[in-house]
Amino acid sequence: MPMRARGGILPALLACAAGLAQAASLAWPGSGQPVWGLQILSLAVLAALLQAAPRPRSAGARAWWFGTAWLSGTFWWLFISLHTYGGLPAPLGVLAVAGLAVFLASYYAIAGLLYRALAPASRLGAALLFAGLWLLAELARNTLWTGFPWGAGGYAHVDGPLAVLAPLVGVYGIGFVAAFLAMLLARLHLADARSGRAWLLLAVLALGLGGLYGWHDRSRGDSAPAHAPLTLALLQGNIPQDEKFQPGSGVPTALHWYGEQLAHADASLVVAPETALPLLPQQLPPGYLEAIARRYSHGEQAALIGIPLGDLKTGYTNSVLGFAPGRSAPYRYDKHHLVPFGEFIPPLFRWFTELLDIPLGDFGRGPLGQASFVWHGERIAPNICYEDLFGDEIAAQFRVPETAPTVLLNLSNIGWFGTGLAIDQHLTISRMRTLEFDRPMVRATNTGATAVIDHRGVVTHRLARATRGALYASVQGQGGAITPFAWWAARWRLQPLWILGAICVLVAFFVRGNRARRSRKASLQSGLDVSI
Repeated sequence: MPMRARGGILPALLACAAGLAQAASLAWPGSGQPVWGLQILSLAVLAALLQAAPRPRSAGARAWWFGTAWLSGTFWWLFISLHTYGGLPAPLGVLAVAGLAVFLASYYAIAGLLYRALAPASRLGAALLFAGLWLLAELARNTLWTGFPWGAGGYAHVDGPLAVLAPLVGVYGIGFVAAFLAMLLARLHLADARSGRAWLLLAVLALGLGGLYGWHDRSRGDSAPAHAPLTLALLQGNIPQDEKFQPGSGVPTALHWYGEQLAHADASLVVAPETALPLLPQQLPPGYLEAIARRYSHGEQAALIGIPLGDLKTGYTNSVLGFAPGRSAPYRYDKHHLVPFGEFIPPLFRWFTELLDIPLGDFGRGPLGQASFVWHGERIAPNICYEDLFGDEIAAQFRVPETAPTVLLNLSNIGWFGTGLAIDQHLTISRMRTLEFDRPMVRATNTGATAVIDHRGVVTHRLARATRGALYASVQGQGGAITPFAWWAARWRLQPLWILGAICVLVAFFVRGNRARRSRKASLQSGLDVSI
């Protein structure tokens, strides 16, 4: 079957296979490790398919198949929350996950269509255009409709040579460079191979990536610590998700186990995960929260606890309370970036949430750039659940270097999504944040991954997933200068990357327009010469 056949099955199948490979590159099944080379190769297959497409519309279709397969293969575990815990019939659960993937893949379909419509003849120009369009599609997925950027391609490079770019341009800048390299690979031709130009280009790329990898390893050396390591007790309750909010099972288990751990843990900072206490303060047994506050009102220990707060009149928040000696009132962090359908119901979709047997509600949002929890010389900045996907929002706390966080803290409960791939992917996301900000990340979760990641992106301590226990570890906070990414993202969010992508597209548009005008002018001149 010819590759250029309109509506051909082969290009669609290749696009789907490449999309699934892109999903596998983010967390290889079995090991859960990212595979950066596979990410570039799978994207190069898409680039070749776009280059071979006979017209823009077919290129858009190929990119759409790629995106749909990639995203479905990345967050298929949403089905677990919808069907296993939400009670949604399996066919509707499959349709819901596939529908989300189809919708988000439309960003990449538009990028593919525009690439085929504007692609310049030069290899370098084509690579820049493809990278710019890929970047814009990734940014759109991060931003539009509150954003759902889970599984962005750049995360596959957390252990690769391009990771050295994280503190400069962040995960989306890495994705831009990866897309540029993918199109360069796709544009290699047989004629180039015969002449040796292809081998020269591949050698230059290999040497460049090898140099970056060595630079990355050297850049991950230890920096001078500002304080002694902070000792930690990270609590992982492993409360079954279908029991977590049940008053006859999960709730008393959580209150008993976390209560005991908070009372007896022997560490400078004790952390309980998102909604570790699954009741509002006024619903807790009398004196329960007061006993915790007294426990941490003196001595050399502090605690951070995930708990919902609020009431019917003022509204509810997904929050963290902090207790430490010398505080007149508990520290409080309210989640800013809420999960659609989980923590707020989008307009016109209440009918869908009513099909689910999940305790849903409309939570209030906390402000951006909330103050850190200061303890033993460290400024600890909490984020809750998938908030750590949004590096540009975390960057808001780095605007003033003197008060910037020295430790990042993620409190999560992704037990909604099983104990498999979602945990591996989320750990990789947190690792990328440590590279972007040159700060360690501490994670306390209900089912995993409860872990400590140093400022180099290395997991130094980790508790086995799906087990109940406390991870005793330490973390070395990092102060001093902030990274370039933290500096510009704190001021302009992701606008510089939007501008970069737009410039790539506009340059290609004007180059193509000039080429068309020169062609018309040449045709007109040729006609005049013939008539003369």
